[in-house]
Amino acid sequence: MLLKGIIATVSLILGLSCFHVASETNNVTLLLKWTHQFQFSGYYMAQEKGFYEEAGLTVSIVPAIKSDPDTFNKVLGGQAHFGVGHSGILQQRINGKPLVAMASILQFSPYCWMVKQSSDIFHPHDFQNKRISSISTQESAELLVMLEQSGIDTKLLPVYHGIDAEEEWLNGELDAIQVYVTNEPFQMLQKGIEHRLICPQKYGINVYSDVLYTTQSVLAENPKMVEKFYKASLKGWRYAMMHLEESIAVTAEKYATHKSINELTNEAEVLRDYILPPDTKLGAMSMPKWRLIADLYQLEEGSFDNVKAGFIYRNDVPEEMELSWMLIAAIVLSILFLPLYIRLMFKKSV
Repeated sequence: MLLKGIIATVSLILGLSCFHVASETNNVTLLLKWTHQFQFSGYYMAQEKGFYEEAGLTVSIVPAIKSDPDTFNKVLGGQAHFGVGHSGILQQRINGKPLVAMASILQFSPYCWMVKQSSDIFHPHDFQNKRISSISTQESAELLVMLEQSGIDTKLLPVYHGIDAEEEWLNGELDAIQVYVTNEPFQMLQKGIEHRLICPQKYGINVYSDVLYTTQSVLAENPKMVEKFYKASLKGWRYAMMHLEESIAVTAEKYATHKSINELTNEAEVLRDYILPPDTKLGAMSMPKWRLIADLYQLEEGSFDNVKAGFIYRNDVPEEMELSWMLIAAIVLSILFLPLYIRLMFKKSV
């Protein structure tokens, strides 16, 4: 009778656990800040390895439209539950947009100025009177901040506002163009065009990038869903970093089909140091660094203080403390079998 009761109890627990998982399935949309590439491989691996499914989530990963890559307004407008954005999310928050930063996948800015090897530009202070490409003051303002901190009045620099800055740069009509550290530099190497990069990180300007975020309303309405997506996404990123070759192959086959394995491999090798620099936790963010970012962007201290509460997502339940249904079943079995074990041991001793 005791054994039958144990079996019935465990069966009930397993049945309720399975029902609980099934009933919590959520349809979730993640909006990327650019087209598919290794830059977002952690989310791909969370999808392909079943981490989202295990969390009871059905996730759609949507690439950006090149002509309109901004994700903030789309997520705020309800087109997606989560988005990948840049450090300009802080300015958005100060402007009254209810955005919540969840994790910074890149710990440094991936944007740099690219100049030809023959250029006389070696340092930010060499940009005086140089012709530069137009940049977004929202997404890559750190490029201008770097120049301004070296004494360059960026408002006086000749700026190119045309369609094809790269072509103008190749023709010698521009001295420096904004590039993404994994894209244009690799393309130039493939073409045999020697160049060098002037990057904010090298001059002490460290801003977050590829920030995973959501909105206050999504967080308030479904905190459990947000928590599950957060944990499953970081699990995907850990897997991607530990299995680079597999992640590159999956990205090439199912997502960034327009890119070659060589391109994606270069991207992975470069971004690995941005994602997991020494002594840094995956996705880490801190309020002191956001304060520094606010100072770099010359945001008012009072404005920052007014919005910092609730700006960074706090995951209150550590991942290792979560109890799966299998662990719960094991604990219940141990409790139920304990009296039987004691009784048998007592009889044996008698």
